[in-house]
Amino acid sequence: MSKFIHRVKYYETDKMGITHHSNYVRWMEEGRVDYLEKIGLSFAGMEAKGIASPVVSLDVKYKAPCTFDDEVEVETLVHDYTGIRLLFSYTMRNAKTGAVLVEANSSHCFLFGGKVVSMKKAFPDLDKVMTEAVERQKAGQNK
Repeated sequence: MSKFIHRVKYYETDKMGITHHSNYVRWMEEGRVDYLEKIGLSFAGMEAKGIASPVVSLDVKYKAPCTFDDEVEVETLVHDYTGIRLLFSYTMRNAKTGAVLVEANSSHCFLFGGKVVSMKKAFPDLDKVMTEAVERQKAGQNK
């Protein structure tokens, strides 16, 4: 699991002063990149090896709004990893009040050369890092 704080920028709000819904999806990406970096899998490093991890699906539940200058805690964890598919879950909270703003999931696959690839077979060293991180997470030993 990883957590980080995002301070809502003025340009991320709409005419009513509420954070536009599309920004939460961007913060999910920030959460994924942060998670991978914290476990030792640089997103940029994976892309440099030719590995892409596109979003296959999103499920976002908006619970409460946030506004300009609010601090949003973005919690990211891996819900499931098979070596071919990766499912992240996210909880975004108002850092001051603890109120849940968004609960979401994103599903991803892995591509190499434009084709779906098994990380276990094609990149066993990277698969090992991810597998160990998920095992630590399940055991409650977050790194």
